[in-house]
Amino acid sequence: MSDKWLEWAKRIQSLSQAGLTFSKDIYDIERYEELREISAEIIEEYTDLEMEKIKELFTNETGYQTPKVDIRGAVFKDNKILLVKEKVDNKWSLPGGFCDVGISPAENVVKEIKEESGYETHARKLVALLDMNKHDHPVQPYHYYKIFMHCELAGGKAETGIETKDVKFFAEDDLPTLSTGRNTEKQIKMLFEFAKNPNKAAVFD
Repeated sequence: MSDKWLEWAKRIQSLSQAGLTFSKDIYDIERYEELREISAEIIEEYTDLEMEKIKELFTNETGYQTPKVDIRGAVFKDNKILLVKEKVDNKWSLPGGFCDVGISPAENVVKEIKEESGYETHARKLVALLDMNKHDHPVQPYHYYKIFMHCELAGGKAETGIETKDVKFFAEDDLPTLSTGRNTEKQIKMLFEFAKNPNKAAVFD
């Protein structure tokens, strides 16, 4: 669960971005720029991020701010789940990433799995749509929705990608150290439940 200070900082940032997008009055624009500065100062105070990096994150977007969408694919083989080892933190995650503009969620997850693991798949079922803030992820400067899809293995072979350094299948009782910014142990366990019970209804929060 995210701390209250982070929720406040995100709300201030969201309001300031919307204000900078739609305001025409020069004085209102100055006020919204100050609000964005305050939100960045809050993030800097409570995290290890440098102000330059925070401002880069906050100022590279325009328009009305909405949650970002992260999609992850659950691929099973011999009762084991496919995970990839991330170069950025040397930990393991479901293959996936941000949804790209112009292609559907199903197309996105198939593309991500291929790029990060080498395997070809077919997206078969949406199993979960989760609000990152309601789960045990580390704090993030943005608000994320996380989509989990069950995907059927269709071919290919294990190959690392630009962002990954290893590809393996893991049993439920033998999970590696997870990249919790991307997925938690509870979420992986949830996916095993769906694999055991294909008729289980999708979950959301």
